[in-house]
Amino acid sequence: MPLSVAAYDLLEGAIARGTRLALRRRGTEYVVIPERLRLVAGREQVLARHPTTGHTLELWVDDLDGVEAVR
Repeated sequence: MPLSVAAYDLLEGAIARGTRLALRRRGTEYVVIPERLRLVAGREQVLARHPTTGHTLELWVDDLDGVEAVR
């Protein structure tokens, strides 16, 4: 499912500011700090960190069901 322009704005803003986002994929919500958006083999990938553990997560943008700001 393609992301809306508003969702891309949230994602890009969170990358620039280092703020948290809630990314939904297949019924699971991931609260992460996105660090980079990159293109891999024609697909966009979000590189993010878990805010508590610091573990790295790689999520494909076309797999995301939604993006929400975390305050």
